[in-house]
Amino acid sequence: MINLAGNRTLGQYLYDCLKAEGISEIFGVPGDYNFSLLDTLEEYDGIEFINGRNELNAGYAADAYARVKGISALITTFGVGEMSACNAVAGANSENVPLIHIVGSPKSTMQKEKALAHHTLMDGDFDVFRKIYEHITSYTAILTPENAAREIPAAIRIAKEKKKPVYLVVAIDLVTKPVISQSKLSENESKTNDDALQSAIEHIKRMLEPAKKTVLLVDVKTLRYHLQNSVQHLAERLNVPVASLMQGKSGFDESHPQYIGVYGGAFGCMDVTEIVEGADCVIAVGPVWSDTNTSKSTAKLNPLKMVEIQPDSLKVGAASYMNVKAEDILHALQEIGYRQDESVGKISFPYDTMVEDPAALLKAASYYPRIQQMLKENDIVVTETGTFSYGMSQVRLPRGATYIAQGGWQSIGYATPAAFGACIADKNRRVLLFTGDGSIQLTAQEISSMLANGCKPIVFILNNNGYTIEKYLNVKVDIEKQKYNDIPEWDYTKLAEAFGQEAFTAKVETNRELDDAIVKAQTMNAEKLCLIEMIVKDPMDGPEYLQKMRQYLEKQEKQQ
Repeated sequence: MINLAGNRTLGQYLYDCLKAEGISEIFGVPGDYNFSLLDTLEEYDGIEFINGRNELNAGYAADAYARVKGISALITTFGVGEMSACNAVAGANSENVPLIHIVGSPKSTMQKEKALAHHTLMDGDFDVFRKIYEHITSYTAILTPENAAREIPAAIRIAKEKKKPVYLVVAIDLVTKPVISQSKLSENESKTNDDALQSAIEHIKRMLEPAKKTVLLVDVKTLRYHLQNSVQHLAERLNVPVASLMQGKSGFDESHPQYIGVYGGAFGCMDVTEIVEGADCVIAVGPVWSDTNTSKSTAKLNPLKMVEIQPDSLKVGAASYMNVKAEDILHALQEIGYRQDESVGKISFPYDTMVEDPAALLKAASYYPRIQQMLKENDIVVTETGTFSYGMSQVRLPRGATYIAQGGWQSIGYATPAAFGACIADKNRRVLLFTGDGSIQLTAQEISSMLANGCKPIVFILNNNGYTIEKYLNVKVDIEKQKYNDIPEWDYTKLAEAFGQEAFTAKVETNRELDDAIVKAQTMNAEKLCLIEMIVKDPMDGPEYLQKMRQYLEKQEKQQ
């Protein structure tokens, strides 16, 4: 990173460093301890402050912004603000998202005197919140004019390398002080160990020689480390089928003839499961073996038949090879000399055809094919945790689409602010939000932010009378007794009006009504935000993936 300190103030230097990374917007909420940060930003050319309705939502928006642009920033005030943002930052950590969280803190003199200041625990400890953030970020630093030229570049470098959030806190009175330029820590970029790489290649050759059926699996770190092109070139060279794990959806071009779908163990498409689990060798790129990705541990993958490629290491069977960059091993594998004889063949995807009567009431089997059909190249698809996340995992995305969902952290309410962040990150791409009635009630305020900032996403709200996902997951108690999964009825199509703005809205109950609303939304979304409320009468209607999961959980419960 270039040393930009010069005669800059700490605040100016901070924004110089962020601007150099391509950050042109910073999310946050004003608070009296971050006024000097915001005042400096107000005068700064090239970065705009995007005001969220609360810090949690601003954090979610920053998370999605980073997924689209590569890195993001968030500004909150000390104590109350940063604690509100904690959940979003922890989610970024869980999901491998590089986010710079900047906190404005009380005057340095107050901190030295251990004054009992508002927004504190009234114990004179001004370091307690940074210590909390040590557990949910990869790096924390207290910025001063003396250390800013060292700490800010270091934090940004760590966020980019580890794909994790970092935390910077600065006293309100130090933001406008000139940076005292110091020599920075040397940036020792790690490189591949050539001996380890060569040994791994020889080992993989031996594994592939007898293999008749090989398959590529892509996951979340394929996305975060921008390995998509390398993986596609490898897939084409090896002539093998490619599947993604749940958290890695859109890590491979889903319009590509070699893409076969999402691998979901016992719950996903059985054709995909048979291909993946029947392979002689599985090459997995950037996998995270979470309960989501392993479909409640129903995935049957033999680690002795696997090549597991991580950003800086890999495993071949039982052997580990350290200090090997993913880019280098993916490139080397293209020259390994293996090419599968058998072609991938034609794959049928779950929602390729629509067979439902147009006059019939909406249900998962009918609205997911309609959603798949309406998607366009380069869309940004934001999906909420819940029934939508499982159904949308089986929807085939068009070329260039970006898929945003919290597959690991799964914080309900994430998607609406995330869609706002995606709209801000790329104003030239269409954003579609798929959320539920329960989820949007947590973070509906960001519809106001979208309207205030001229964002024009197409918003689908699945109104299935409560927390359907929770009803599916809780098999210990009869659904009728789960009163805690009920929610108040909102008139979702009136949200824009309540926020003082106009939008295209539609409330639909049948397939034909949904078809008509989609046609109108496709026409109107260049002009205004579009919101379609899909009313599903059966509160336990859900995608096949979710139905299989519930059957599995019921079986597990009976065996206990």
